[in-house]
Amino acid sequence: MAAPTAAEPRPIDLLIEAGWVVPVCPAAEALAGHAVAVDGGRIVEVLPTAEAGRRYAPRQRESLPGHVLIPGLVNLHTHAAMALLRGYADDLPLMAWLKERIWPAEGRFVGPEFVHDGTLLAAAEMLRGGITCFNDMYFHPEEAARAARTVGIRAALGVLAFEFPTRYGTDADDYLRKGLAVRDALRDDPLVSFCMAPHAPYTVADRTFERIATLAAQLETPIHVHVHETADEVAQSIRQHGVRPLERLRRLGLLGPGLVAVHAVHLDPDEIALLAGTGSAVAHCPTSNMKLGSGIAPVTALEARGVRIGLGTDGAASNNRLDLFHEMRHAALLAKAATGDAAALNAHRVLAMATLDGAAALGLDDRIGSIEPGKEADLCAVRLDEWQFGPVFDPVSHLVYVAGREQVSHVWVRGQCRLRDTFLTELSAEQLIDTLALWQNKLSS
Repeated sequence: MAAPTAAEPRPIDLLIEAGWVVPVCPAAEALAGHAVAVDGGRIVEVLPTAEAGRRYAPRQRESLPGHVLIPGLVNLHTHAAMALLRGYADDLPLMAWLKERIWPAEGRFVGPEFVHDGTLLAAAEMLRGGITCFNDMYFHPEEAARAARTVGIRAALGVLAFEFPTRYGTDADDYLRKGLAVRDALRDDPLVSFCMAPHAPYTVADRTFERIATLAAQLETPIHVHVHETADEVAQSIRQHGVRPLERLRRLGLLGPGLVAVHAVHLDPDEIALLAGTGSAVAHCPTSNMKLGSGIAPVTALEARGVRIGLGTDGAASNNRLDLFHEMRHAALLAKAATGDAAALNAHRVLAMATLDGAAALGLDDRIGSIEPGKEADLCAVRLDEWQFGPVFDPVSHLVYVAGREQVSHVWVRGQCRLRDTFLTELSAEQLIDTLALWQNKLSS
């Protein structure tokens, strides 16, 4: 009888060998000398590199021994096309920023071309910084989708609603009609999902909120809304409606596991309990909140009650970077400063907020947000082997407190490489520079 032979290595599309793999789930793990096997756009296995070499025959192999491999980052709140307004209205409080600078500029310039080009620039910036999915709230979602498709990034697009007219729509019903039509047209795109996106309690009427609550339940989509961003917003709601904004949203049926409450800075203990009890999520935007002088969100109190928290950049007009490495660092440091507790919001927890928790808030955690078999291969490699980053005792600590987006070297979305050795695979720097120059001239005129 012939002796049994060893199993032939399994052919797969891609094998990524890394110095460390941080899967995020299970939590608080950093696996040294591991590899991730990818086939058909999905993760097949996470295993020691030596074993991977025997088990798999990859058509493509990436050897990154000085890198940490993490899930692609999830930007839970942005207005991507506003990349064209970066630095346009700095050093102003929120309502002056909106009413005196941003809304007038949007009234003059925002149309399909603005949204496409601005989103293209934003998507390129986000991919360069390891972001593989962004949750957007802006006009012309069809153009945002077109730009995202060009770059190869995943997009959760908002079905926007305001009460007042803009160049995009005449009233809330018109905004919803247009946004829902785009959702219907793109429902089969594997990189596109949708949220209902009423702008804020101070720009949306009760009737519209009630309709959005109904639509979200019927379509099983999240609701993405600014809420409790400033103290003035809360005071204004009490004057006009007799209750604080979150209580108004509760009465109108918006709170629940699908709600993404953006900013949530000015919350009292009862409101924190309300968010926890309804399973609502929060999009924490620490840099934008600091820059606009809005305040510091009570993240540790939310965390203590079990509220799901993701991280967002907000738009580049109020940040001014679409950079989740900055948000991770700022979130961690602000939590420590606000509570006087150096152990608050540790590095592993903040990384989970920037990945799996953001994905869960969008209802995408069964597909992305962690490095687990069966999930889609949205991955980010961060280089830590340069002298200025050593020594590396804990790679996750380095991700939050040492590294920046400049150390992102490779990014994959559904197993497709979209950033290789720091260069975008689908766009050239020259194309982006030409687009920037065109719009700077227009906006300066």
